[in-house]
Order: sequence, then structure tokens, then C-alpha cells
Amino acid sequence: MSGVIARRRGISRLFACILAASALAAGAARADTFEIQVDQAKIMKLPDRVATIVIGNPLIADAALQAGGILVITGKGYGSTNMLALDRSGRVIMDRTVQVLSPKGEGLVTVYKGADRESYSCSPECAPRITLGDNDKYFAATMGESSARTGGSGAAASGSAPAPH
Repeated sequence: MSGVIARRRGISRLFACILAASALAAGAARADTFEIQVDQAKIMKLPDRVATIVIGNPLIADAALQAGGILVITGKGYGSTNMLALDRSGRVIMDRTVQVLSPKGEGLVTVYKGADRESYSCSPECAPRITLGDNDKYFAATMGESSARTGGSGAAASGSAPAPH
């Protein structure tokens, strides 16, 4: 009987070791994931000798290498992609997963009209906000207003008046 108990303890210890190893591996996988929100930018310090950055899917994330080993990563679309950092000889120095998440914030309001969706930024007053997944017509109209406003401010800064609508 003691042989059976000893085997059970051995199996229990083996099972505990396997669970601990898988928990460590899951923690390591999370540590290799860089999370960012869509339409936001974050800064990452790179290892020494990085010469090139490669983003697997540039529709999900974009990266700009800056002086001093600083990388600016911008969330472009929802999802997950990978990012590679290469040295001058093409060796991979870093391989990270970039996970782009939906925007967070107390001021974000999403309105559903049947299958159509519209997003608003409500802090402190509500105004249309361009968010991936919004209804095409609403997205285009909001983007047009934003572009007109940006064009008008650029013309004002240069001293010329914007074209009439």
C-alpha cells in the first residue's frame, strides 16, 4: 500500500512541476506581448545594435525608429501582429507580439442603430469620433469634417484662407 501512496505523491509532484512550468511559460509569453490601444502611440526602449524594425502587418501597427534606441509604436487596427528588431547583419535581436486593443476611456460612447455603429467622444461634451468598425457613411462624414478642419487650420497658419465649401 505504501508503494501506491509513494507513486501517487510522485505523480502529484510531477503534475505540480508541469503546472508550474506551464504557468512560467504563459507568463513569459505575456511578457513578450506589447499591448497598445488603437489610435494611440507608445514608446519602447530597444536593445543595443538595432538597425531595422519589421512589422508583420502594418495595417495593425506601425513603428518609427528614433535616435537613442527609442521606438514609437502606433496602433492602427485591431488584432495581433509581430515585430522584429534586426541588427546590421540581419540577425533577429528581438521578436515581440504587438496586440492592438480597442480604445479605453470613460468618455467613449458607442451608439448602435441596428447593425450600424457610431462612436462619440463625450468628455465633457459629445462629439463624433472616428473609430474602426463604425458605419461607413458616418466614418466618411466624420473624416471629411476632420480633414476640412485640419485643412482650415493649416491655411490659417500659412496666411491663406481655406477654399469655400
